Formats: sequence, C-alpha cells, structure tokens
Amino acid sequence: MTDLTARVQPAPAALALDTYRAIWRWHFYAGLIAVPFMILLAVTGSLYLFKDEIDDTAFAYRNLVAETSTTPLPPSELVARGLKAVPGSTLSAYREPADAAGSARIALTKDGETVYAFVDPYSGRVLDTVEKRQEFNEVVRKIHSLEYFGPYANRLIEAIAGFAIILVASGLYLWWPRRQTGGIVFVRGTPSKRVFWRDIHAVTGAFAGLFIAFLAFTGLPWSSVWGSKLTELTVATGTGYPAALWDSVPVSGEHASHKMETVGWTMEASPMPMSQDMPMAHEMPAAPPSPIGLDRAVAIARERGMAPRFEVTVPGDDKGVYSAAVFPHDLARARTIHIDQYSGEPLVDISYADYGAAAKAIELGINIHMGQEFGLANQLLMLATCLAIILASVSAVVMWLKRRPSGRIGVPPYPTSRRVYVGLWMLAIICGVLFPLSGFLILAMLAVDLLIIRTVPPLRRLFA
Repeated sequence: MTDLTARVQPAPAALALDTYRAIWRWHFYAGLIAVPFMILLAVTGSLYLFKDEIDDTAFAYRNLVAETSTTPLPPSELVARGLKAVPGSTLSAYREPADAAGSARIALTKDGETVYAFVDPYSGRVLDTVEKRQEFNEVVRKIHSLEYFGPYANRLIEAIAGFAIILVASGLYLWWPRRQTGGIVFVRGTPSKRVFWRDIHAVTGAFAGLFIAFLAFTGLPWSSVWGSKLTELTVATGTGYPAALWDSVPVSGEHASHKMETVGWTMEASPMPMSQDMPMAHEMPAAPPSPIGLDRAVAIARERGMAPRFEVTVPGDDKGVYSAAVFPHDLARARTIHIDQYSGEPLVDISYADYGAAAKAIELGINIHMGQEFGLANQLLMLATCLAIILASVSAVVMWLKRRPSGRIGVPPYPTSRRVYVGLWMLAIICGVLFPLSGFLILAMLAVDLLIIRTVPPLRRLFA
C-alpha cells in the first residue's frame, strides 16, 4: 500500500489515481478477509513440511525400532498382533517399514473409524495404537484444510487460496515504484512508525509474492471445486492418469480415493479393477480359487521393485484387489500396483513416468509444495515462504491499526471514476471464471461495498 505524496512529484492523472485507490481498496478488503486464514495456513503448513522429522523425534517411540539381525516377521503375523491390540477391528491396509529401523503401520477399521497400530517388525510388539483422526500430522493436515469444520469450511480455504493469488497480484501493483525513495527494497523508519510496517509488508510481499502464489496454485488441486474440475480436464484430455491401462481390465464403480488408504492426486479418480474369481467356461477347476493372502501380495510388490514404505490396501470383498501404492519424496519412484487377489497377477502397474504431461507437472508442484522434492533445501524454501506470509499478514494488521482513525475501520477511499468500477467488475468476472469460489466472494464483497456500505450513511462513516 504505497504512500501517495505530492511533495516531490506532480499530481498523478485522475484515472491513474482512481485505479490505485480501487486496487488499494480491493487489496484491503481481500486482506481483511484472508489474513486469519493465511496465518493458519502458514503455521500448519510449516509444521507439515517437517512431518517426517516430527515423526522421528516426537513420535520415535512408535516409528523407530532397534535394528537387529533377526529376520522380520511376515506381514500377516504383524497384522495379527495389531488386530489383537484393537479388538473388534478389521484390516484395511499394511504399510511396510521405511527401512531396517522403522516400524510397520497397520491400518485397522473399528466402528467406522481408522485406527493405526505401530508394530515392531522383528519382535511383533505393538508399540502404540492411535486413531487416525488423532494422529498428530493428520490433525495438522485437517486443520490446514479446515476439514474438521465440514465441507463448506474446506471450500472456504479454496476461496482463500484464490484470494492469496489476488493479493499477490494487487500487492505487486501497489508496491511498484512510483518515484518514491523507499519501501521498494529497504525498510524505512522504526517499529513505532507506520511507514516501517508499511515497508515490511510491501517489501516482504514483493520478494516472496511469487512463492506465495506458487503455494496457493499448487494447493488448489486438492480443493473440492477447482481441484475436481482440474481432474475432469486432465482425464478428458488424456493428460492425467493413462486410462488406456484399464481398457482390458474389468473395473468396479469405485474410484481409488474411495477404496485405498493412501492415494496420490493423479490416481484419486482412477477406477478400481476387479479380481477374477470365476474361471473361463472351458476351465473347470477342482476347487474354488483361494486368495493369495497379504504375505504374497506384499512379496509381489517387493519383487516388482516398489520403493520402501509402500502400503498395501486389502480387498474389501471377493471382487476387490490388493492395491500397493507408494508416494515417496523421490517423485520418480511414485507407483501404484493393483493385484488380482486370486491369481496374484498385476492388473494395473503405473508409475510417475506413465502419467500425462499435466499430471506430471501438477504432482511435481504438489511435491515441492509439501517440501519433498529437493530435500532440506525445498523444506527451507517453503518454510521461508510460510514465514513471509506470517510477517506480511502481521505487518498488514499493525499498519492498519496505526493508520485507521479512532472508532472507524479506515477503508481506503473510493475511486471517483465510473470507468474504474467497470474495470473492477470485469476483473471480478475474470477471477470468478478462474477461481469460482474466490470469484463468488469477490462479487459479494463488491456488492456489499457498493450497494450497502456506500449507500448507508452510518456504515459509510464506520468504514471511512
């Protein structure tokens, strides 16, 4: 929000001044709505960047085990120990240890809830059990997406992601040098002065803006409205998962997101294959086919070279399949294999290399967003961006409190030109097309501002 002074520069053209006022007012309203959510996203996102480090320190007692020369117990035995620790539960999925010092994680279902049992693969001792909804990183993830507060709250986060992009674009316009001598690269004044907080806000936003926009864009694929439309587009254009791999495979009406314990963005909408338990007409087996069992399914996944820590979701019925999936930090090793539960035949085997162009780009963006692609450097860069979001948000609030008149909200002044309003409505429509939920909020924001606040004198004075 650049200070406009007339001491050393000529008065700007009326249209330019009105445009500045309009963008400033829009930026102010968007920030007023988005700031609490931006801080929430930045704090929880910072924690989630280091989820593995948190698991290996705060929760080492259940995630790490002492390495021994003993041969690990078979998965079925580890599952049996987990089932015994959670009476009345059924098996959902088995996750391999990350390495020789890692525990196995058994996903169990009880009373409609998922419970994780962490088991020492050498001794079979159950190290801990915790409901999935209470697991620390799961709590952080659900706060980050507002899933705790229902689907509509989750959609609000989608709208805020669009607002973040709008704030970056409008903020860069307001920051852009207009012959002022400070606040472009360096910060003026002291913390007691409003200009100090203005410069902190402007400089931080300007230099971190592209990274903030990147985080917003790469978070949108997981959203309900924008993300589902993106999925439909990649499937329709053949740039998502390679649908041809399912052409010769019978499929159910379920998608991977409904059946698998862990699934990546690209594979969420992929159909689930079905196992073939009935022989061909000319084949008359002596007995009905028997399932291969979890041990064999895990062995098949190992034999086919899946990366460590892969997870095997078990069949839900006699038509279901074993689904082995892994989404490691090394995106090139991401893989999903659906295995016939009777023959052990891999029905679909898909890796990152098989994804379409759009899916590859989206998955890469998501991996960077989560701090997984380039190791510690990636984590630190995303952490710095989260800290920049917090700093820009806090400085915006402090700047506003120092600027606003006593007893008033202190909204930037209205533009005087009607042409500017036409431009604003056009921008709102464009934003609505690109980001539907954000566009809806913008239209509501403009309608309230122009049709209610501006026409009701007490409100006009309050917001002035």
